[in-house]
Amino acid sequence: MSTDPAPHWPEGYDLIALESCDSTNAEGLRRVPELVRPTWIFSRAQTGARGRQGRPWAMPPGSFAATLMMRPTGTAGWAALRSFMAANALFETLTHYVARGRLSLKWPNDVLLDGGKLAGILLETRGGAGGVDWLAIGIGVNLGTAPEMRDAAFSPVALDPAPDPRAVLDRLAGYYATQESILERLGFEPIREKWLRHAARLGEIVTARTPRGEITGRFVTLDEGGRLVLDTAHGERRIAAADIHFPTG
Repeated sequence: MSTDPAPHWPEGYDLIALESCDSTNAEGLRRVPELVRPTWIFSRAQTGARGRQGRPWAMPPGSFAATLMMRPTGTAGWAALRSFMAANALFETLTHYVARGRLSLKWPNDVLLDGGKLAGILLETRGGAGGVDWLAIGIGVNLGTAPEMRDAAFSPVALDPAPDPRAVLDRLAGYYATQESILERLGFEPIREKWLRHAARLGEIVTARTPRGEITGRFVTLDEGGRLVLDTAHGERRIAAADIHFPTG
């Protein structure tokens, strides 16, 4: 284990670098009692990675896995906006390795490369009474090799040639710290505007699959709470959680 950050590491953030763990989110949540400041948990290998709703997240050797552990202020909804901040930071990080125009952000928490799933973001919390004591912002990026996943709505893709995962982390940590500074000084609006500039299928027809059924409509915008706004045949719908699918053909 190493705790030595890079010389240009953002001020106010700590680092725990591991060779292997089950998942960086799980490791970060276990370490909560010993954490003092926002802390990145980085691992070169994961044995039990997972995605949204407990889905498995395969991590081929050499890929990227890291989690930022932090204590956000405000409500659980305010904490959840970090998903978009992490997406913005990850987008800028990846532009160092691939042309900006090949990347897009899929609501609520994926990064696409040429339409395939390159990276995912998973938020988990610890807290109670409507608040959040600790927030885990987990980020996984396919580097070099994409995992084989059958029946995936968006086929996994990878950055190839693969950058060093630690170099990716050093860039990502700096970009994320900038997003926190923007939120503190200016609120969520500039973060929302930046996310929308790179949003996949903005202005086009998409389908949101929720536990209550499917909602299809034109992707209009992202609202001030991070909800997806669709213009449907039955009027405007604002969606807080769903799996988004794009029409084919």
